[in-house]
Amino acid sequence: MINKLIINTLKPLNIPVCFQRYSGKGETYITFHEYFSGGEDYEDDEERLTSHYVQIDVWSKNDYTGLVNEIKNLLNTVGFKRLNEADLYEEDTKIYHKGIKFYYLEER
Repeated sequence: MINKLIINTLKPLNIPVCFQRYSGKGETYITFHEYFSGGEDYEDDEERLTSHYVQIDVWSKNDYTGLVNEIKNLLNTVGFKRLNEADLYEEDTKIYHKGIKFYYLEER
């Protein structure tokens, strides 16, 4: 459910969005993964709310500032809350990398 929500939400960006790995040739792309998920609220021993902690990774040979803002806006409109983010540079591949962590609460 969470993977499909992320992919569909970021589709308007018209760049590749992939779960964990990208094997294409594009110079700008997005990968993502869920690093924690857990029950948040229970009713009659049934999980009513599930928390999802995900990281969105932006990879680019160019300035990704505008793209990052678009990602944050799109995910915010469907209920994701940004937790933190970090700018990185991958020396071995010479690519800029932005990691953005989000929280999403899913009702069951």
